[in-house]
Amino acid sequence: MAQQGPRIVKCPACGKDVPWTPESRWRPFCCERCRNLDLGAWATEQYRVPASTPPDPEADSG
Repeated sequence: MAQQGPRIVKCPACGKDVPWTPESRWRPFCCERCRNLDLGAWATEQYRVPASTPPDPEADSG
């Protein structure tokens, strides 16, 4: 079996190729800037995880 190089992933922020190795300090991001941009987007609620609507306790008391 031939040895393959490291897995390559795309930076979620800019799309640049990033080798998935211990030396890639910011993986899956290509750099600290892209990592911080992504963190800032979560912090300012630009990204949201969809959630189901919680049950209405008033509707069940009828």
